[in-house]
Amino acid sequence: MSLHTRLQQRAAEGRPIRIGLIGAGKFGSMYLAQIPRTPGVQLVAIADLSPDAARVNLERVGWQPERAAAGSVQEALKHGTTWITDDWQAVTREPSIDIVVECTGNPIAAVDHCLDAFAHGKHVVNVTVEADAFCGPLLAHRAQQAGVIYSLAFGDQPALICDLVDWARTCGFPVVAAGRGHKWLPHFTESTPETVWGNYGLTPEQAKRGGLNPKMFNSFLDGSKPSIESSAVANATGLTVPSDGLLYPPASVEDIPFVTRPKSEGGVLERKGMVEVVSSLEADGRKIPYDIRMGVWVTVEAETDYIKNCFEEYNAHTDPSGRYFTLYKRWHLIGLEVGMSVASVALRGEPTGVATCWNADVVATAKRDLAAGEMLDGEGGYTVWGKLLPAERSLRLGGLPLGLAHNVKLVRPVKKGQSLSWADVAIDTSTAAYRLRNEMETMFAPSIRARAA
Repeated sequence: MSLHTRLQQRAAEGRPIRIGLIGAGKFGSMYLAQIPRTPGVQLVAIADLSPDAARVNLERVGWQPERAAAGSVQEALKHGTTWITDDWQAVTREPSIDIVVECTGNPIAAVDHCLDAFAHGKHVVNVTVEADAFCGPLLAHRAQQAGVIYSLAFGDQPALICDLVDWARTCGFPVVAAGRGHKWLPHFTESTPETVWGNYGLTPEQAKRGGLNPKMFNSFLDGSKPSIESSAVANATGLTVPSDGLLYPPASVEDIPFVTRPKSEGGVLERKGMVEVVSSLEADGRKIPYDIRMGVWVTVEAETDYIKNCFEEYNAHTDPSGRYFTLYKRWHLIGLEVGMSVASVALRGEPTGVATCWNADVVATAKRDLAAGEMLDGEGGYTVWGKLLPAERSLRLGGLPLGLAHNVKLVRPVKKGQSLSWADVAIDTSTAAYRLRNEMETMFAPSIRARAA
């Protein structure tokens, strides 16, 4: 039975999936735009630091004011409306809520929200993939201990990539590589919120109209978000990552099966079974026609001549050997697709992507020469960008995860291009996020080191 049919049944029975949303910014607003059009769900409560800003965004996406006029959870439940509050614990601890959608984009706060939701019997769809990148395996472990489901958010590229990987493996194909597209040139690692719009391809007017956050969008441009999302995919699927960061090979959709092969066969991969990000720009900055910039892809291998012949007979576009084939989605619709995760978790009891191992990490790396005493400003800011590394290498470096590089003071200078370590900063050890990361390193380090030996 399809998810939509089951949602219609829930609506007919008067048993909607009851949702609590934490964070009503851009991503949350995109999900809010779809909720009135989805049967069988009720958004019981929205928690946002600024309830007034949340109401502005509700108006922006087309909600009628009376739909969010509830003065309490009880009133929302009685009338099928939505309550808006600035108290996130009122959402994570409300017994009537089935699923919390964490949508703040703040990785340290997101860890608090997820852990409290688990403790109170709530499933979590975590949009804040920045948190998943530095402690996702432990978040998944804590959810399992609590008997609830923790899931990446459909619409965001990691969950879509996980879906393609699952398709491939379920069909019996070995996954050679999987990943997303991106607009990439090496100097983008130096981009700041002041330079983002020109490089990203938007005008300041377009950014203002959309209510777009320059720091958040810069985290995409400077390579931080592609690294974060690739880390989430590697940890959810068991795929490995490049030894010294993403390579961003330029390729059209047609050329993906050419470049996502092992080096020994003319591609860029160190080995089969890796994550990678394909660039929509040539090295000289020229735009590649029919690119995969906004999409996701998986490259699979025909292990027998029969399967290879099937590729040929059905006109599947492959590499010159005929063995490697790429399936792709050229677009992702971000928050407009989150309902897939909510329905999958509630109706099938299945996450749309969840960490199963610790293969990858994203380490804060200096955008410029940094002096002792400077404050790091996290992903998308002026000081650091995120570099994807194997978890084993990050452990050896004592790498500072990008998700914890917010409002942290440097205690010694760091050169441009150098990955930061715990010893370079005065870290706040009192946060749940730090404790969870420390616990994860302790738990996984022995197996990671044994695997690398």
